[in-house]
Amino acid sequence: MALLDPLAEPRSAEAGRTAAKPLPRGKARMPVIDLFAGAGGLSIGATDAGCEVRACVELDAVACKTLRAHERYHGAVVEGDVAAITGLDLRQAARLAPGDPLIVVGGAPCQPFSKAAYWVEDGEESRYRRARAAGLPMAKPSAPTEARPDARRTLVEEFWRLIFESNADGFVFENVPSIKHPRNLPVLNGFKHAAEAAGYQVTQVTANAAEHGVAQTRERVFLLGAKRGAPPAPEATHTLKGELGFKPALTAGEALQGFDRPQFFEPEEIVTGRWAEHLRTVPPGGNYKAHTAWAGHPNPTFETETRFWNFLLKLSPERPSWTIAASPGPWTGPFHWANRRLRSVEMAALQGFPEGYHLVGSRRERVRQMGNAVPPPLARRMVEAVLATVDK
Repeated sequence: MALLDPLAEPRSAEAGRTAAKPLPRGKARMPVIDLFAGAGGLSIGATDAGCEVRACVELDAVACKTLRAHERYHGAVVEGDVAAITGLDLRQAARLAPGDPLIVVGGAPCQPFSKAAYWVEDGEESRYRRARAAGLPMAKPSAPTEARPDARRTLVEEFWRLIFESNADGFVFENVPSIKHPRNLPVLNGFKHAAEAAGYQVTQVTANAAEHGVAQTRERVFLLGAKRGAPPAPEATHTLKGELGFKPALTAGEALQGFDRPQFFEPEEIVTGRWAEHLRTVPPGGNYKAHTAWAGHPNPTFETETRFWNFLLKLSPERPSWTIAASPGPWTGPFHWANRRLRSVEMAALQGFPEGYHLVGSRRERVRQMGNAVPPPLARRMVEAVLATVDK
């Protein structure tokens, strides 16, 4: 990927703009601009870290309505394509003069880098799992190393361009762990090397949200960059393994307490159809394997390793949730242990969004916003690390 030359001149802004007044040093909270803002998880985390989010950029019109409904977290909402915006555009939207301090946060769309984007595409993976279940010899297929064409892959380059053009003091970049896959690693490394060539010191972090106070075992990769030094990798505060010196991980039961009341009911939560009865007899914390001979079912419907792990997956109230998906199929979990789909407020709670944070849009749009979001408590830890370095 050809990332922006750090020695090149930034794009010029349109003539005739009104210059922003410089911020009074030491009297204002650190300004933040959120790119690819989505439902606003990074903005909430930045606000909780003590920053002031001046502007958010988001292309999706429905997500923009969610952001505008919570102005205290998100500032001015710019509805548009990051590829059509300059660094000076960002500073103008955020009411920042060229020399004002700034942290840029964001996560370019993760779909090009998700497992689904590089999973074996010709059915070989499914055949391998069936052969394994039947005890037949078959070599495990390797995932392809060539990237599937997707225009969204270049949005990482646009993210870096706006950091450079806006002359940000620091940044937080977020994406899925599979961006480290050999197929995607050149994109991640290209970003990192371009930032380092431009004078930023960069720390790469792979973090599990459950280890930072979120009731969800969601893993994400972050690049933390600053000009004044390498931001420290945030240390875990919670444990999934009962380790001494850490708080126990927040469970789904704790996070969802109180949301089973009638006022939170959603018609779409009701499960009907082919596998509804199967779901009802899956125990909390289980999945389709409850209906296999491996699990001792007297009349097994499935064979182990022939379905994806989240098929009929049901939450356990005693442990954190698995990752909330942005585009789940009708039988893709996690489902609630009460044999229904998760409610919007429950998905938000499992992501660590503040109580009362309202999502705009249809059921599908709300699920997509939450499934793509960065958990605010995890975002806060990452922003705090950059802030501590930038604000020395």
